[in-house]
Amino acid sequence: MAVQKQPLYEKPYRTILLWILWATAAIGVYLTLYLDTDLWAQLRQDQSKITWIIIGLFILGLIVSLGLAFTITTEALHATQLGAIAQKEGLNGIEILRPFHAVEQFFVSLKDILSKNGQPDIEALLDVELASYHRTSNFVEVLGNLLITLGLIGTVIGLTFTLTGLTISLESLGHDQERLVSGLRKAMAGMGTAFYTTLLGSVLGGVLLRVFALITEHGVENLSDILKKICMVYCSSDCKPSLERDMRVLNAEMATLGNNVKYLQQAMSDSKNVMTSFREEAKRLHDLSMDGSSDEDRPTLREAVVLQQYYAKLLKEEIKMMNKFNRSWWPRLRRALQHRRGR
Repeated sequence: MAVQKQPLYEKPYRTILLWILWATAAIGVYLTLYLDTDLWAQLRQDQSKITWIIIGLFILGLIVSLGLAFTITTEALHATQLGAIAQKEGLNGIEILRPFHAVEQFFVSLKDILSKNGQPDIEALLDVELASYHRTSNFVEVLGNLLITLGLIGTVIGLTFTLTGLTISLESLGHDQERLVSGLRKAMAGMGTAFYTTLLGSVLGGVLLRVFALITEHGVENLSDILKKICMVYCSSDCKPSLERDMRVLNAEMATLGNNVKYLQQAMSDSKNVMTSFREEAKRLHDLSMDGSSDEDRPTLREAVVLQQYYAKLLKEEIKMMNKFNRSWWPRLRRALQHRRGR
């Protein structure tokens, strides 16, 4: 028997695997920049700190993208599990008590619309429920564009440092050798800032973050395709208003009502047994309290209650006495001072 392969858009781990593969490529790019261009030395010499801002924003986008990739993978796994339930029992078999994921909220909203005899728009409902994931993916893409812009700004700032250093060198030419060398160093540092900010902004933002955003965006679309297939294939009869759907819903409600009736009957039976046991116990205690001739040494129920009240009273008096003796020194000192003033 041939094994049916799972379609690509139904593979829940697709997003996180692509993310890890591209992150591996990003690490390779970083090692290339670090080994071939002496990146950290240039970062320490950057006076504008644009390169530090670019790297900080890149790390932020990387963390956001990783969190989104894990969330999409979790949602896809959950959607696959609910799809297996819908394949066997239909939409009514999907029971969600506390919707936590976007997939669960989608099915809760879908069942709410159908319960009111409405015609659901699957695509519009998916756009609403998955809108937060789309916004997060767009945020990562915007960060990539921002890094490119910061790289261009760093280029302009670096060229400004270069021109300033050359001006100092030209002014010091022939009479101040130290200032000439300092101006040339500032010019070279400015050229390094211009080149490295453009390089980091283009590589980290224009390439890496944009691809991370593309991977997560495709993951959201993959999740949307899984939910669409569940609704179109397994829940199609439940999504269209028809007599068959109403009968199926009615049968499900009747089955639920039958289960509730069984639970109620069981609860009533248990309550009846408990009341019978309580009545027998009360009768036994009553007979015990009324029968004083069988055993004179055995205390009656009334005597036991009176004795318990007496012990409770003694215990209360003992507690009061202990509190009186174990009271802190400050109230006793205050009472002594008040008594002395009264004299």
